[in-house]
This record gives sequence, C-alpha cells and structure tokens, in this order.
Amino acid sequence: MSHAAKAMDIQHIEVELLLEALYLRYGYDFREYARETVVRRLEQCCEDLGTPTISELTGKLLRDPSTFYRVISYFSVNVTALFRDPHFYTALRDRVLPMLRTWPHVKIWDAGCATGEELYSLAILLVEGGLSSRARIYATDLSAAALDTARAGIYPLEILAQGGRNYFEFGGSYSLAHYYLAGREAGVMDARLRQNITFARHNLAMDKSFGEMQAVICRNVLIYFNRELQDAVLQMFWESLDHGGYLCLGNNESISFTSVEKRFDVVDAQARIYKKRVLR
Repeated sequence: MSHAAKAMDIQHIEVELLLEALYLRYGYDFREYARETVVRRLEQCCEDLGTPTISELTGKLLRDPSTFYRVISYFSVNVTALFRDPHFYTALRDRVLPMLRTWPHVKIWDAGCATGEELYSLAILLVEGGLSSRARIYATDLSAAALDTARAGIYPLEILAQGGRNYFEFGGSYSLAHYYLAGREAGVMDARLRQNITFARHNLAMDKSFGEMQAVICRNVLIYFNRELQDAVLQMFWESLDHGGYLCLGNNESISFTSVEKRFDVVDAQARIYKKRVLR
C-alpha cells in the first residue's frame, strides 16, 4: 500500500472517531453527513485552530466544551443572501401565497435559516402578500452563533445592496431600504419583521419534526447530507406538513428518486417547490 493510501486510511479512521466522539459526548450526530464535506471542513477547522491532526482535535473536543462549539460551527451551512435566487421568491409569491391565504393561520418552518437573510426575505414576502398578521415563522438552525446573527438582523451594507438588487429583480413593492435602517457600515432590519418569528436551535440530523406546518423551507442544506440522511430529513419534513402543505428546496436539491417522491406533487420544478398530496 502506498504512503498516500495509508495516510488516507488513517484520516478516514480519524474522521470516524471524531464523529463518534461528537455523538457520544455531546449528542450531535454528523455520522451521515457526506464524507467529502466533513473532511474538507475538519481540515479547515484544524488549520484555523492550529491543531496538527484530526486526532488531536478529537482529544480537545472530548475535554473542552468550548472546542466543541467551535467545531460544530464548521458544520453549519451559512451560504445565504437576501432574496437569493429571485425567481424562487417570485414562484413563492405567485404559486404558494394564494393557497396559504386559504388557511386561517399559517405556520412556516424555515429549517437551516443560517444567519437570517432568507428568513427576512420570507418575512418581507409575507408582509407584501398580506399574510404577516396571521403567519408565524419557526426559524431554526444548528448554529447558535448563526441564530444570534439572524435574531439581531444586522448586515453589512454590501450585503444589503446585493439584497436590494435581488429584491428589485424579484419585483418587490417598494425598495429593500424600506425594510431596514442604514448606518455608516451596516443596516438593521425593521424589528416589526421579527414580531412573528420564533428562533430555536434544531439539528436536522437528530431532532424531531415540527407538526402541522403549512410550508417548510429548507434551501441548500440537503446537498451537504448523504442519501440516507437526505431521505430521513425529507421524511421528517413530510411528517411536519399539513395535507396540501408546501415543501421548498434549493436549486440543486430535489425529491426525485427519494422515499417521498410519490408523496408530493411538483408545483414549480425550476424553483423546487412541491405540494404534499392530500390523502384520499
């Protein structure tokens, strides 16, 4: 066996032991995450923390809770933007909101809300669609730090500027500046947008579902999971949805060839919006 092959074998063992340590010591289960993603993030974590090997990182992880919190931050997906993929919000406004209005109360689960940019985009959409007064959004993420950022709603001006361009392309009713107060370097989202938002820590790999949601939005998170975990999470979303409720995924995600494929109808294939079939 070549030296490179042996090194890869050792790294594989190190990764498996670290993931097992995370589960046994802290109850966080990343054992079904896609391995290429796990290895890449652990290597970055070791470099940032000045830890030569994953084995040494495992030792610190077991004995130091502060190291644990730093490690899991590398597993949280925080690639997001205000009105990211404007066509998705157009489809949400035109294809989903009219049906949501038929429910007396609307509950939406934003799973993996990250730092909140897409969360505030959704809140603005509900305001402009006349649904904010009878809708509640449950915003969840694995990362406490990401949730803190989402709860504060403070973003650099360049992020708000890009969001403004996306919002214009989406076809919003005003300008995005209508919804935040700008300072010299950052802007804070209007506090009224948070009035109907509940923030909570939630681990999609381990925690249980929410019930009777009219919509579940989880965009660009499943791509980081392996097939087994994707199936398990999609099953959880299906269980969380009311009959006729909507599932919204990211551009590179789909329910095709999954265990729930036949339990949903396609609402908008490009926007990855699906509707839970009503049992007859």
